[in-house]
Amino acid sequence: MNTKKTIRFSRFFIPAFVLSGVIVIAGISGFAVNKGFNLGIDFQAGLMQEIQLAETAFHITYDGPGSASVSVSRTSLDILITGLGVGEFSRSFLFAAYPTQGDIAAQLRAIQDIYVVDVAQPSINSAWLLQSAQNLPLLEAERPFIVHYMPPNMPPVSIEEIRASLAPLGNVSVQNLGTPDERRFMTRMEEREIENSGTSAEGIIAALENTFGQGSVVVTRSDFVGARFSRDLTDQATWLLTLTLLLMLIYMTIRFKLQYAVGAIIGIVYDGIVIVAFVALSRMEFNTITIAAILTTLGYSTNNTIVVFDRIRENLRIYPDDTFVQIIDRSLTGTLGRTIITTFTTMLAVLSLFIFTTGAMRDFALALLIGMTSGVYTTIFIASGFVYFWQMRKEKKSKRKPSLVAAKA
Repeated sequence: MNTKKTIRFSRFFIPAFVLSGVIVIAGISGFAVNKGFNLGIDFQAGLMQEIQLAETAFHITYDGPGSASVSVSRTSLDILITGLGVGEFSRSFLFAAYPTQGDIAAQLRAIQDIYVVDVAQPSINSAWLLQSAQNLPLLEAERPFIVHYMPPNMPPVSIEEIRASLAPLGNVSVQNLGTPDERRFMTRMEEREIENSGTSAEGIIAALENTFGQGSVVVTRSDFVGARFSRDLTDQATWLLTLTLLLMLIYMTIRFKLQYAVGAIIGIVYDGIVIVAFVALSRMEFNTITIAAILTTLGYSTNNTIVVFDRIRENLRIYPDDTFVQIIDRSLTGTLGRTIITTFTTMLAVLSLFIFTTGAMRDFALALLIGMTSGVYTTIFIASGFVYFWQMRKEKKSKRKPSLVAAKA
């Protein structure tokens, strides 16, 4: 005998549909007010740079046979010299063994044809050294390679200061990457703005250096996306989402019935709208990471919905004398514990990503948290609610037909 209390979820189907409609309208309104998405460089032709404001530690040049390259990691500075007549020469200077910039510079000067010009005090901590992506890793005789450093006591820089520095260049979008103490930002300029103003990546760096000092800009990432690539990527993303919905509709129709398939599709479309509305309202960057978050959420929501629909189909066989609304409530109650446990454990992992990461990965985790919360709500109230109303309409039609036949007789 089943003594477990059944929660009457069906009582909240109509309020949930009203609430969902309000959320959808609010999302569409917010999308319109904010004039669409904050498109990332993947979907918007133009130049995107991630920068960090730091200080110049020293310059390195190489004036010898073959080619020399340098790389700076979190734990060491590495030199590699290769070429005809040189063979291969490599040295790795661990910061633990050479704790100051002066120690590193002295070791570099001991290498033939390597020249080092100190800019900062030799006593600075070597673990503070950074590498800029704006320079090629190859060392040259005329063009010095700049090694920067970032001490922990640097004064914070606000996003308003960055925007003011770039204002003479035209419409340059600026976004914070981390806290003001980290002094990390992302700048983005659309292709048409670049064409109109004639601004280049070097022009953006020069404008910042005019404000913050020569050699103070570390470019950690620089990407340029052309209009054709951006358009192709947008088309591919649209086709991908459309194909995903179509395949899910076919699968759910084969596994269950059409009413279940339509209910599941309405549910996952709603999940997609919720994430898209959140991204638009929060001005989070819409990029390929966002598409990945949407697809992950759709898959997670579909899995939850299949579990509930399986239980409904099973309970229809086990309790043939129950009404359909009783079957719905019993099935949702029976799967509630599983839904809570799986969602909670998954959200713990996603929450860790949100707390301990930054940038695009943090945005991905935040979008997943919103999507997973919406997915649980959708499974219980949207997908199941639609199946319930479809069945009620079907039963009313079946009851109406005999009465019509009797009236004609």
